[in-house]
Amino acid sequence: MSQGNKIRFFITGATGYIGGGVLARLLQHPQRANFELTVILRSAEKAEKLRTSFGVDAVVGSFADLALMERLAEKADVILSMADADDLPAAQAMLRGMKKHFEQTGVQPIFIHTSGTGVLSDTASGMYATDEIYSDMNPNKFDSLPPTQIHRHVDLEVIEADRQGYLKLYLVYPVTIYGIADHALAKAGIANPHSIQIPALIQASLSRGQAGMVGLGRNIWHNVHIDDIADLYIVLYDAIAANPNALAHGHDGIYIGENGEHTMYEVGKALGQAMVELGKATNPEPTTFTKADIDKYFGGSDYLGVNSRVKSERSRSLGWKPKKTKADFLASIKPEVEALIAKPGQIQLK
Repeated sequence: MSQGNKIRFFITGATGYIGGGVLARLLQHPQRANFELTVILRSAEKAEKLRTSFGVDAVVGSFADLALMERLAEKADVILSMADADDLPAAQAMLRGMKKHFEQTGVQPIFIHTSGTGVLSDTASGMYATDEIYSDMNPNKFDSLPPTQIHRHVDLEVIEADRQGYLKLYLVYPVTIYGIADHALAKAGIANPHSIQIPALIQASLSRGQAGMVGLGRNIWHNVHIDDIADLYIVLYDAIAANPNALAHGHDGIYIGENGEHTMYEVGKALGQAMVELGKATNPEPTTFTKADIDKYFGGSDYLGVNSRVKSERSRSLGWKPKKTKADFLASIKPEVEALIAKPGQIQLK
């Protein structure tokens, strides 16, 4: 898997919420001295910080530079893909690079790709819960998902690459991630400390002066703390490094990260209570977003009203032990509200 004594990593999304947490852990990994860490990012300023303060080879560039993405992937023994799960051209460029790597070395590179349980989205619009639960121990159930589902077109492309045999693919499926990241890269202003879904809900609710939800908020999502999901990537990598032939990969290599589930009504209720306590609302009860609200705040998408229920049985079989629970998730909402009040318009939800 390596050339000489070094294991060469190529990491996408290193300045993002998930990727920053994973990179921070790689920097503290017991095998750090044996890692060559390369990342791609748009900011020359952040790249310089990564080079000088953290010893990371930071390449300034864009995922749209497909030739660059291919070259960086070609050099890598391990790729951690933690950026846009729907960027098919970027994924295809990395696949071309990994195929060249295999043709030149005869060694299959490791591809840990981030998808997401949004791929399971239904049309509930907040009006009902579902009994449909997907386990990472039952990959065949995912075969029923149409290719039009969010993330699925990229998932199918990378699964096919594994089937062709020139790489080993491991698909990580995070759920709703929460918590304000406080690792070294976040503190240095390099990595985004905030998630997307809950802060977006908070922003919309603050703007309208009352907590909101899609429909009646009866739909169910799972949740996982940012520290726990970042740990999963390291547990997975360590398991691959220890015995690459023992782990399920490709079509069967699904690793879900979850540790609790919630209804969106429960989220709205916790958000409404936090807004009242902080003087941003007078009624803690969440109300249904109007069509105008959904158009204004969510680009017309009612994704906050879908169901997405899962079990992370395969991930736990690796020894992954998430610590934060649903209670921690609901308790995390008020600090996120406070952060968004303190920095209105400054927190990037992407």
